[in-house]
Amino acid sequence: MKTIALTGTSRTDLGKKSTKALRNAGLVPCVLYGGEKNHHFSLTTKALRDLIYTDEFRTAEVELDGTKYSAIIKTVQFHPVTDAVQHVDLLELVEGQSVKAEIPIKLVGAAKGVKVGGVLMQKIRKVKVKTTPDKLSSVIEVDVEHLMLGKSIRVREIKVADGIEIMNSGGIPLASVEIPRALRSTEAKEEAEVAQEE
Repeated sequence: MKTIALTGTSRTDLGKKSTKALRNAGLVPCVLYGGEKNHHFSLTTKALRDLIYTDEFRTAEVELDGTKYSAIIKTVQFHPVTDAVQHVDLLELVEGQSVKAEIPIKLVGAAKGVKVGGVLMQKIRKVKVKTTPDKLSSVIEVDVEHLMLGKSIRVREIKVADGIEIMNSGGIPLASVEIPRALRSTEAKEEAEVAQEE
């Protein structure tokens, strides 16, 4: 799993005026919580880019006043018009302490249903897990090779390591092999011909 190194500048003035001045200077106000105490600091938008704009789940190593903290992003606030990053909340990872995180799903294998003309559709891109920091991973791989035409794989079928709990409802479809309209009409036509012959 990739870890992004960040060096923050501690903030003492937390008022609206100070926050606005930070943003005008191209900086993002951030909060690191979940450890012994909360830390208020700022980072450049550029420094946060590889942590926010990615398909992978990544951790951050935040250095503040000479001390390093391991963390994950919890929430990002974007400007409603410009989409610029306005504020970031990071959760400190404490050894042995469970955290909840959203991990991306990666489908692996060539589904059998696709080989006969079906289309593989991924229904959900991420699942919420509860685990300890040492068991976090950048992606969760799900094997879809066995998927036949018209069949789905559900959240409950995801295989994860011991100590990882998936929080999403088990009945939610994760991916399915859908029958294209052209294939469906061909099947219907063949069935009708068979029925006529009989």
